[in-house]
This record gives sequence, C-alpha cells and structure tokens, in this order.
Amino acid sequence: MPLKKDPVQTKPVYSSLVPAVDQASRILLTLAQNQSGKMSLTEICGEVSIHKSKGYSILNTLQQFAFVQRSSDSKTYSLGPGLLFLSSKVLNNMDFREVVAPVLRELALRTKSTAFLGLISGSHVFVVTKDEGNQDIGVTIRLGHRFPLTWGAHGKSIMTFLPGAKRKDILASSKPYFHGTPSSFDASRLEQEMAQCRKTGYAMDLGEMKMGVHAVASPVFGPGEKLIGSLAIVGTFTRDLATSYGADVAAAAKKFSESVGSGPQVLAPHWTAPGLEGSDELGTK
Repeated sequence: MPLKKDPVQTKPVYSSLVPAVDQASRILLTLAQNQSGKMSLTEICGEVSIHKSKGYSILNTLQQFAFVQRSSDSKTYSLGPGLLFLSSKVLNNMDFREVVAPVLRELALRTKSTAFLGLISGSHVFVVTKDEGNQDIGVTIRLGHRFPLTWGAHGKSIMTFLPGAKRKDILASSKPYFHGTPSSFDASRLEQEMAQCRKTGYAMDLGEMKMGVHAVASPVFGPGEKLIGSLAIVGTFTRDLATSYGADVAAAAKKFSESVGSGPQVLAPHWTAPGLEGSDELGTK
C-alpha cells in the first residue's frame, strides 16, 4: 500500500485508496453501466480516464478471474461469469431485512407512515420487513402478507420495470388490481402511470385499494440490476403529500438498491432500466 509523508506528523499516513483497485472497480462499473454491455478498450479507458496500456493490463488481470471477458471477433470487453459466483455468495449471505431496516426507519418517521419492503416471488409480492414508525394512528401490514403482483402502487412500480414480454404475460394471466377491483382497470391509464413512474421513480395509489389509505412505491433492484421487488409507504397522509413523499420513497429505494449491489445507473437519470428504452410499458411499440 502506498505511503504518503505527512508534513506535520512524523509517522507516515497510509493512502485510503489503492489506485489499481480503484481503477479496476471503475472499469467494472463502467461496463455494467453501458447499455450494450460491450465496450472497446478505447471506450473503457476514455470513460475511466486512464491510459490504454494501464487499462489493457487491468482488463487482462480481470480476465484471469473471469470478471471480464473479451470477444475475439469484435475485440470488445464485457462483464464475465466470474461475477456470478460473487453475486451468488452475496445473495446467500445477505439478509435484506437487516440492510433495509435503517432505510425503512428513516422513511417511516419522515412520512409518518408504515414503510415496508416487498420481494417478488412468482406472481406475488411478499412483505418481508416493515417499520411502522411512531404513529399514533396508522396502517398495520402483517409480515409475510402476500399481495398480487398487479396490486396498487407497488404493482405499478414493479410492472413499469419488467421486460415487455413479462408484462404482457402477467396482464394476460393475472387479474389487474392496479386501480382497485379488476372491473376498474384502465389499460390506457396504467400506460400513462407507468410512463410517469419511469420519469419520477415512483407510483401512487390514492385511496383506490382502500378508502382513505394512500400508498407510494418505488422499484428496488439487486445485484446484476435484477428487479427484486418494491419499497413502499402506506398511510393516511393527505393526497397533496403524495408527490413529496414519492420523492422520499424513490430516494430510499435508490439507496437500498445501491446498498445491495445494484449499479446506480438503473435508477438514473429517469429510472429507465436496461432494455426498456423506446417501448411503452404494456409491451407494444
């Protein structure tokens, strides 16, 4: 580790960053953020602001561990299968409830609502953890409660960032509870709501699922930019607070997603997930 001489102190001060590790990390993040997933040496070095010889050496080293792979045809680099081993270990050892607890606590107190994390399992979303803040009167959600994937605010937020084919399958096979009862479902309205969710990062349900109870939800992403669920608040807050609370929920979802290994590019600049550019949210062009 490099040493720096402190002009005041007699003891050497250790640098907090190792340049080669920092550069290798930024190369991996650059590849992850690229929409095509494939970049040339020149493009990578330009993004990371390092000399081509340095970038070439780092990429060669990363290839030894299969963290990066190089196409012999196109001469481009992409993320390698070695990262799958690391991400699986992270997932096996990670307790999402522990990671999200401080995020939910802050959100619940800020919005005076019940904040919860729901994870996708099949055609449902399961409440895995929650925080009810310090409300005198509020909304209680049972841990383990199962919501349909097409339910209210969290359903809209999740549906927005699913691949088009998956969205069409869900709409074709599941009853739509986005606007309350299935008979109230409005496909054109849902399309507009999802377009708005792409821009803001959150979706709303204002009293349609239960009169007087409002909800705001944002999608959450795990390692490999995989959509894993939704972070939401539910409460009796007034309708005019939904927009400002929406920004809080979106920021909390972004913070949690990054803490569990999702790249920040998934949530910025307009919450456009990879592969969804140029398509509407019902899977049509």
